[in-house]
Amino acid sequence: MSRVFHNRPKRLAVVFDRYQPPLYFVTICTCERKAILNDPDIHQVFSIYAHHAATRQCAVGRYVIMPDHIHLFVRIGGNLSLSQFVRLLKQRLTFCLGQKAVKGPYWQPGFFDHLLRSSDSYSQKWTYVSQNPVRAQLIAYPEEWPYQGEIVRIDRV
Repeated sequence: MSRVFHNRPKRLAVVFDRYQPPLYFVTICTCERKAILNDPDIHQVFSIYAHHAATRQCAVGRYVIMPDHIHLFVRIGGNLSLSQFVRLLKQRLTFCLGQKAVKGPYWQPGFFDHLLRSSDSYSQKWTYVSQNPVRAQLIAYPEEWPYQGEIVRIDRV
């Protein structure tokens, strides 16, 4: 049975069809912005999950893990939705945090996402994101931040 969304603008289907598979800029925040993510084990679990996601046709591009949030670019393909991708990522990171005896709750409900529509948008967003640790006065230069990287090169939208 097909669901009809009466209040959804018809133009959205055209927008999403044009960007297949879609590339999203995603932000995931910790509960009450607790600084619990800047940790080598969290970074490793994130990296393993992102590499595994490629087997499900999801490509994680650039990312920055801040103490209280994660920014990432992900191209969703196959039969996995963005919501499922984020839910599974949170599950993996939750398990790691629990193993480290970090007290929960860990996550702010949901996440923030933005469909990228051009390579300029990707470049602009990456420039902003890569400066996050500098703006937070955690490092002097973006390349010094140890909790960032690129899993799959995503050249354009």
